[in-house]
Amino acid sequence: MDLFSNLALGFATAGTFDNLLFCLIGVLLGTLIGVLPGIGATATIAMLLPITFQLEPVSSLIMLAGIYYGAQYGGSTTAILINMPGESSSAVTAIDGYQMARKGRAGAALAIAALGSFFAGSVSTFLVAIFAPPLTAIALQFGSAEYFSLMIVGLVSSIALAHGSVVKALAMVALGLLLGLVGTDIYTGTPRFTLGIREYADGLNFVALAVGVFGVAEILRNLEGESTRTVLMAKVSGLLPSRQEFKEMIAPVIRGTAIGSALGILPGGGAILAAFASYTVEKRMSKTPEEFGKGAVAGVAGPESANNAGAQTSFIPLLTLGIPANPVMALMIGAMIIQGIVPGPNVATEQPALFWGIIASMWIGNLMLVILNLPLIGLWVKLLTVPYYVLFPIIMAFCSIGVYSVNTNVYDLYAVAFFGFIGYVLAKLRCEPAPLLLGFVLGPLLEENLRRAMILSRGDPTTFVTRPISATLLAIAVAVLIVVFLPSVKKKREEVFVEEA
Repeated sequence: MDLFSNLALGFATAGTFDNLLFCLIGVLLGTLIGVLPGIGATATIAMLLPITFQLEPVSSLIMLAGIYYGAQYGGSTTAILINMPGESSSAVTAIDGYQMARKGRAGAALAIAALGSFFAGSVSTFLVAIFAPPLTAIALQFGSAEYFSLMIVGLVSSIALAHGSVVKALAMVALGLLLGLVGTDIYTGTPRFTLGIREYADGLNFVALAVGVFGVAEILRNLEGESTRTVLMAKVSGLLPSRQEFKEMIAPVIRGTAIGSALGILPGGGAILAAFASYTVEKRMSKTPEEFGKGAVAGVAGPESANNAGAQTSFIPLLTLGIPANPVMALMIGAMIIQGIVPGPNVATEQPALFWGIIASMWIGNLMLVILNLPLIGLWVKLLTVPYYVLFPIIMAFCSIGVYSVNTNVYDLYAVAFFGFIGYVLAKLRCEPAPLLLGFVLGPLLEENLRRAMILSRGDPTTFVTRPISATLLAIAVAVLIVVFLPSVKKKREEVFVEEA
């Protein structure tokens, strides 16, 4: 009965006019961002963080969540129509979706993606509702040593799931941790690494760093490499799959939902990994594997279901442990901190309306997506013709105004420019910025729990290995790190990275 009463509270919270409005804005913005290749949900949420400072906490988090899973849906539109995935998790969809469009089945491919995403989103949200409370109860038993070890697992997992060089991923985590140390020592009150600038006494502005590394850097990259986009067709018709296509999509959607729900919890890039895993599973299970790459329905239905399910279940570690599973969840933590909310298991007990309101809004948002977006396909197609050089100056102006408005601090604008340049250089060096952001977000929490655990144990470092849960988590982190450094795994990672680049 607790589950139903909690869900009733959630729907009562998410069903208010303001929250419904911001949920609608979120999913529409997410779809728009997914449709416009090159911007991405991470950059968009980073750029919108300043706006959320003026909103109610529930409304702001509902809107940001809608942007995230809406972008997963919108990314399939460009993948199918112009063979250019709007989101990295939609890259697999382009393989068969574009071929279906070339055969005149673009409408059916878009409908398959939409229906698969809706089913996966609904089921995985139900899983969030089921598993979040017991995980929260377990998390409340964690001490400082366990939290420290858990964060180590999260950082190591983000390295494992990053593409390319393991050493570069490690360096990005280390850089993020160092940037997180800027500010005032939490125990002694001594300024550290502030370069004598008083404005940095409270640490680097999370919004400025996120907007710079993800927003400005992404804009520079896309302006540099902008190419002409050719939309496959000006008008999309036939938005209903045939009876045979509907029959072919059922099993892949169910399997994709299961794969995405499981892998979405993993730190680093669960939704992307889920889409690739689903495609591999469908190809191996198919009786006609030669059809893959030529317009197979399963090649669209499975990955689209998997990436949407992964996007939803990535909220589980955020809501229960306060640990981000990917860069977007790290930004969500930033939004919570801006609103004065301490991420972690206490959110469920201290602010149940917010906790369950976010979960309930996912069902509402997924329903909005499937009802609104298929009729708006024509609008999305027209937006694909808008050149980037028109969009990006406007985006940059709003970013600058938003970042400055948070603290009215001109140094934050300098930080945006600096981190934008750093992000661009890192992209050129083929370093993923996601581990950097995770390191920056988790760094202060990691330090706080490390020092608290050492104080409680009177300086005995063995406290991390004598406590069973902590020792188990550290053992998992070491095992993952060993696997990542195996020669065969390193070679495979770098091959995949070269192919995607």
